[in-house]
Amino acid sequence: MIPSLLLLTSEPYNIFGKIVLLLFPLGLYLIVYSFTKNTGLIQLILFPLIIIHAFQLVLFYLFGEDVIAVDMFLNVVTTNPSEAGELLNSIWPSIVFVCVVYIPMIALAIRQVRKKVYLGSKFRKYTIPAGLLLILVSYVLSFFSINQNTGRFSYGKNVYPVNVFYNLNFAIDKWQKSNKYFETSKNFTFNARKDSVADKREIYVLVIGETSRSENWSLYGYDRKTNPLLEKKEGLVHFQDAITQSNTTHKSVSIMLSTASAENYGVIYEQKSIIDAFKEVGFKTVFLSNQGGNHSFTQFFAESADYYDNIRSMGNVISTVNNHDDMLIPLFQKYVDSVPDNLFIVIHTYGSHFNYRERYPDEFSVFKPDDVTEITRQQKEKLRNSYDNTILYTDSFLSEIMDMLQAQDACASLFYASDHGEDILDDDRMRFLHASPNPTYYQLAIPMLVWFSDNYKNVFPEKAATAILNKDKPVATNSVFHTLLDIASIQTDYLEHDLSLVNREFKVKKRMYLDDHDQPIFFYQANLKKEDKMMIEKRKVYH
Repeated sequence: MIPSLLLLTSEPYNIFGKIVLLLFPLGLYLIVYSFTKNTGLIQLILFPLIIIHAFQLVLFYLFGEDVIAVDMFLNVVTTNPSEAGELLNSIWPSIVFVCVVYIPMIALAIRQVRKKVYLGSKFRKYTIPAGLLLILVSYVLSFFSINQNTGRFSYGKNVYPVNVFYNLNFAIDKWQKSNKYFETSKNFTFNARKDSVADKREIYVLVIGETSRSENWSLYGYDRKTNPLLEKKEGLVHFQDAITQSNTTHKSVSIMLSTASAENYGVIYEQKSIIDAFKEVGFKTVFLSNQGGNHSFTQFFAESADYYDNIRSMGNVISTVNNHDDMLIPLFQKYVDSVPDNLFIVIHTYGSHFNYRERYPDEFSVFKPDDVTEITRQQKEKLRNSYDNTILYTDSFLSEIMDMLQAQDACASLFYASDHGEDILDDDRMRFLHASPNPTYYQLAIPMLVWFSDNYKNVFPEKAATAILNKDKPVATNSVFHTLLDIASIQTDYLEHDLSLVNREFKVKKRMYLDDHDQPIFFYQANLKKEDKMMIEKRKVYH
């Protein structure tokens, strides 16, 4: 009952919903453990449920609310080992607590089986009817129960542990559908065409940032100079009010690379990516990555490029070495120099992913102390310093790529957006990391920018000027695909001009967030708390 008791303190249910949250699992456990007199055996059979409980307690330690989400099950199979190891090393108190609670209990169950310690029939005679009564009462009360954030209530989505197994089934279904992706998308075509050709070679670059939040970018008003180079960069336009449509990498990046969005995410299983759209009009495509292969749509799309280089993988083995993002720069230069065609290059960085201190070389250790050892309130200053150093490093990385493009006799542009932001113990909630079942302001607000070379501005001055006109408008990551095609003057029926940030037809729309069950919800109603809404008002985020 420990997970249920903890959820009682955090879930936004009315009094009836909270009673159901207690009565249903209690009644269920009374019945299940009374099926036979050998309760020790039942406990061992239910070992998978114990794993779920342990996972739930670790989640609660991290986020302080909600149950194991669909995306968390998928993260288990799409997160590389070194990333997982870094996280586990930093949340050891929760691991210790789980071991202290459950290992003795399992040992006791084994002892009961071996010693044949059984429940008496008289006891079971009372516990089974009592369990049935509790479940009946909870069922009746469920009709009066309300999730105050959604206005709805159901066992499948709101009552532990039923909702965890509902989410697990949902995750398995998504995993199976993604495994069929190459079959379901094989006949898709964008029917793309190029409606304007520059008199020079064209090079367009998409840099996908990782876990970078606008709150710590001096371009966005942060009090530390974390963007000293980008602030001086000619041809740079940063979009002042940008949010992500998902706080998980595997969904957010797939939205950037395709026509899928929070509003129509299901098309991801049937359509190809922006890489194929560029290939259809004759561009050579390159995908450079500092992320381990993870059997997600990002990986599927990456492998469709003409050239795919992953500095984190050695054959089929994912390296546990923390390569800094600047190792991608020589590869970038190699393809720019050796492939004479028009180029579309995607660079997937490791950016500001925890453990922050591992993300940058020593010369970028500017804000000190930054030797983070664990995630605690006492380490908050070190966490902030090391995170800010990752932004400083990103500033240098992006500036160098832009300088390399400017040096080419080419019509070039670079688009940068982070997949999502990050919580860094920002307020009394002490939230940390990202991909929580419910997002926060800090996970939603991201940096998004576009840079144009001098040659590009000479050839397509109206597009560059239009980006400036749209820079203060509210935007989201579902604009990335459409903006990049428009920058490259690629036309297709799948291009929505009102989502392109370089098009005068761009329209301000209600910005949606893709929830855990792949449903679109208005981001302001994505279970944001008062602390988040205060920051939204403070930063003047449009809603």
